[in-house]
Amino acid sequence: MNHNEFCERFPARVDIPVQWGEQDGFGHINNAVFIRWLEASRIRLIHLLDVELKAQGVGPILASVTCNYRRQVKFPDTITSAARVTKMGRSSLQVEHAVWSHAQDAVAAEGDSTVVLFNYELQKSSRIPEDLRRKIVSMHPEIDL
Repeated sequence: MNHNEFCERFPARVDIPVQWGEQDGFGHINNAVFIRWLEASRIRLIHLLDVELKAQGVGPILASVTCNYRRQVKFPDTITSAARVTKMGRSSLQVEHAVWSHAQDAVAAEGDSTVVLFNYELQKSSRIPEDLRRKIVSMHPEIDL
């Protein structure tokens, strides 16, 4: 996959310059930093959906996250962290992530996360509202309502 194909596959993307201080004692970016990069694209995805959930008394909560490290990333570099919804349940979204290293011109990591729509007052999951479902499908036409 080249960078253009990568960008076409993922509607939510954020470019992040790699910081010197993110390297560990082995001279590569620490694994925990990748999880923050996945978070950045997940938050970008939520912002792109642009549905006012707080007024409905609900919001997203992270249920799980995984990261498969494919390549070491080192300073200097810029990465593109990207996300897309791959599946929608009653109250949850499956999100696919990828991290593109500009210096290596390749995917450096891939991951998945589960985001649950959550009612913080009642402390329980909540059904995804229809307006949000429609926005997700408009951004990801391969997903069914």
